[in-house]
Amino acid sequence: MTEVLTAAQMRAIEAAAIASGDVTGLELMERAGRGVVAAIFEEWPELAPSWGPTPKPPEYFLQDDEKGKQRAVVLCGPGNNGGDGFVVARLLFEAGWDVEVFLYGDAERLPPDAKVNYERWCEIGECAWWDDHKIEDELDVGDFELVVDALFGIGLTRSMPADTERTWHAFMPRVFTERVRRYVAVDTPSGICSDSGRNLEGAFPTNLTVTFHRPKICHVLQPSAEPIGGAVWCGTLRIVDIGLSQLSPSRSLKLIDAPSFSDKLQGHKYSHGHAFILSGGIGKGGAARLAARGALRIGAGAVTVGCPEVALVENAAQLNAVMLTSVNDAAALEVALGDARINALCVGPGLGLGAREAALVASILASGRTAVLDADALTLLARDAALFAKLHKACVLTPHAGEFARLFPDIADKLNAPGTKGPAYSKVDATRDAAKRAGCVVLFKGPDTVIADPTGRCSINASVYERAAPWLATAGSGDVLAGFITGLLARGFRPMQAAETGAWLHTECALKFGPGLIAEDLPEQLPAVLRALDVP
Repeated sequence: MTEVLTAAQMRAIEAAAIASGDVTGLELMERAGRGVVAAIFEEWPELAPSWGPTPKPPEYFLQDDEKGKQRAVVLCGPGNNGGDGFVVARLLFEAGWDVEVFLYGDAERLPPDAKVNYERWCEIGECAWWDDHKIEDELDVGDFELVVDALFGIGLTRSMPADTERTWHAFMPRVFTERVRRYVAVDTPSGICSDSGRNLEGAFPTNLTVTFHRPKICHVLQPSAEPIGGAVWCGTLRIVDIGLSQLSPSRSLKLIDAPSFSDKLQGHKYSHGHAFILSGGIGKGGAARLAARGALRIGAGAVTVGCPEVALVENAAQLNAVMLTSVNDAAALEVALGDARINALCVGPGLGLGAREAALVASILASGRTAVLDADALTLLARDAALFAKLHKACVLTPHAGEFARLFPDIADKLNAPGTKGPAYSKVDATRDAAKRAGCVVLFKGPDTVIADPTGRCSINASVYERAAPWLATAGSGDVLAGFITGLLARGFRPMQAAETGAWLHTECALKFGPGLIAEDLPEQLPAVLRALDVP
């Protein structure tokens, strides 16, 4: 899995590399600037110089005609992000561009490496001071092909200073309403909190964001609280290798990628697990059937749906490979669970919210078996503190935002409160806090699904950028996800591993099908997705 870093972790990794003597801060800044320019030319090949990469040929300097030169604005801030910007400006100039540079802050107070690059730029070009008059009245934004934001990057911990925000809002709307259509952010769009993706005010959506070494939390979260920011604001994300250590920081956050899968080359059906899905009554079984189909497709050896006796015929008419048994009440469930081969349970999809259903949830929790609790089961947990207290480490909770708010109202309030300074409270923080309180794995659904266990281990299934699958927002898709996780638990996956793998495969199935997806399509994409992973 790919590491996702906080701003503090990134700074610590850079500091450790510099302290080791392997690299200097100045070298890292040069690599970063070169990475940004390379990413710009890769994203927009039409902007690259005709003779190839920098530097430009000597004959270029003999040209007197400045017409036709591509023009860029580079906005530099008072820290090392600004230093990266000066490198970008110099390299664009060497590639034949006409470059205007603006500095926010006092050049004499720049960090040492940033000041060196400021001085290098000043040897070949001018640096204007950041002020309203210059940007509003003298700069013809419409003539520029490119705007590079190297103001604050991951270092921003508060909303923009008043003078910066005033000028920013005078300048940036012109970028989007006139001819400029290429806005590039160095590390992260200015105004976005690196550790949460929250918009601390002032951010604008970029076309391209270039970051270094590893993605940061803001690049993969998609905050629901207004104003939006995070991945939505980053445009295309490119991650540049600047030669830093591969060592994982403490308490690292992971971005889920393709899982490794054990095969089914030997054994019989029950050696690959028996998943048991509880269903609601007549007319309420669709969600459980979706979960059952997902569990079966993902590899559970056997799947049984337990439903009230009156719903047996309805379910039997729509299920073939999935078995059925009558579960009228908690006593009947305990009899069914006498089958020791049942090793994973799913409760909640289409279950109902009555006394019978609360008793079923209590019975499942008392059994101590691995269990996925979704949908109505989460509402029942939120209503009953004694029931919530029965949760144990073999459980997986799968709330969407509304269910999360019912289960953990104070945590949700903290998450949804306006972000005014960084590091702002994030969905990662909220999910970790929820998992610690519940004492089990919590999968907080969304395009930025966050999964955490009670120890603080955390990962993100980011359905953003090229993995964006907005058509997953369809009735029943969450029920299929619950089934995927249950099937993986039946196969012997640990709760955290099952939640991570299920979430990743859920997105992949949606991408495989594409627009027009309905929930019934998701399990049917699994064979092709698993074949692509070389799962026999």
